[in-house]
Amino acid sequence: MDSERQPKLNPVRAFQVLHGNLMDPDDSYTSLSDCHDYEPSLEFDDSELIQAGALAPLPPELIDLPDVISKRSASDGTIEENFEEELAPPEVYAEIAVKSLDYDHFAELNGTGLIEVVGDDEIGRRIIIVSACRLPPSKDLHPDILLSYLMFTLDKYVEQDYSVVYFHCGLSSRNKPPLSWLWKAYKAFDRKYKKNLKALYLVHPTNFIRIVWQMLRPAISVKFGRKMMYVNYLHELQPYLDVDKLYIPEPVLEYNKLLLEKNPRAAEAARLQQDQMNQSKEKAAPKEVVMPPPTQQFGVSLQFIKEHNPNMIDSIPPVVRQCVEFLSQPEALGTEGIFRRSANISVIKELQRACNRGEPISFRNDPHIAAVLLKTFLRDLEEPLMTFDLYEEIVKFQSWTNRDKPRQVKILILERLPLDNYKLLKYIIQFLWEVQDMSCLNKMTSSNLAVVFGPNLSWPPNGMMSLQAIAPINAFTDYILEHQESIFII
Repeated sequence: MDSERQPKLNPVRAFQVLHGNLMDPDDSYTSLSDCHDYEPSLEFDDSELIQAGALAPLPPELIDLPDVISKRSASDGTIEENFEEELAPPEVYAEIAVKSLDYDHFAELNGTGLIEVVGDDEIGRRIIIVSACRLPPSKDLHPDILLSYLMFTLDKYVEQDYSVVYFHCGLSSRNKPPLSWLWKAYKAFDRKYKKNLKALYLVHPTNFIRIVWQMLRPAISVKFGRKMMYVNYLHELQPYLDVDKLYIPEPVLEYNKLLLEKNPRAAEAARLQQDQMNQSKEKAAPKEVVMPPPTQQFGVSLQFIKEHNPNMIDSIPPVVRQCVEFLSQPEALGTEGIFRRSANISVIKELQRACNRGEPISFRNDPHIAAVLLKTFLRDLEEPLMTFDLYEEIVKFQSWTNRDKPRQVKILILERLPLDNYKLLKYIIQFLWEVQDMSCLNKMTSSNLAVVFGPNLSWPPNGMMSLQAIAPINAFTDYILEHQESIFII
């Protein structure tokens, strides 16, 4: 970097840095808490980084970090999103990223609960939970296996918007990966992983997290940095995510309780928030069972829509037909990233309310609004389009032989799927065939569309889909898209 661009070092800031005070205003981090007067003393092992209130000498694990970090530390602390071009990713991690893997490669991690997909937020973005307390001991887990498992899981979601919640509680010297691994992992997660990541919530951060962030900050892009938020207490997540629907390990809940007991101000804030939520639920709770209005289309069954729309053509709900007809226009079909981008949540909810009231809706000439509304309709059905009865069969899809797949798929769709469900599935799949036919422009191949629509077509009765079930559901959807001409009766 040109020396003329180096900012002058403020004497006060130099004094703060030398004495370990890295949290000055110039280096402020994003946080959701208003109670920063309390720095919890956590059980995590920070001894390698903290020493008498000042930074410890550089630990051996960081010796192999590129010189670019130290060279850029006096810069503006940022480089652009394409910084990977300057910092070539390690070949070993690039190789891991392109390997064809399946769940059999991760026997030691399957079932640990290290990574959980807990569904969608209010606008359909996947929420992925990573729990440090579920990490096996480092001596039993090679760091490369951990990285490949993370990439293997995220690969199913990076084609659309997603958020990650990381529970730091439980990370210790027993299961903590080497510090050099953090840098290598950041480089291995290239732009395709970072682009659609909308938020990274670091829950219960410690000095370990904060200091490592400061050390790596000069080589981390501004855009990525803005997506990261510190969450000191669980109730701070509530304005952004429905905490009640998150899969939170018991050790995290217990630790959060301990922190609140040590900080009366935070405990009072959590109590007030809970009281407000309870009051809102009481006001929203119906005094008696109320039937939805006959015009409602979201959150009801296909049968309900059909009964109250006698003029409905070919069992296709009006809102679905509106979305598909709008999206079938050439300029909409050619929209890059269609079905992968989120839309303004207030706009989507207002369109839902208008639709349920039987009022005309407008997509504001925005294909992403129509795309999100179509996905929302499928996700809000009382029963998935592929029905609960077929779920167990669909998750066995990848165990079927190539010879059996054509017959088995036709049995499920042509014989066991209710007629109204069949007609709607056929209508949507044939439309998606037109979308993937324009993939040269919109970048939506059949596999990309399967990742987006698979979980919106099939899910278990309890609503909690395991990671192991997502791959066969997506593969099943991809197969239908690729073979729709031979599956559906014209």
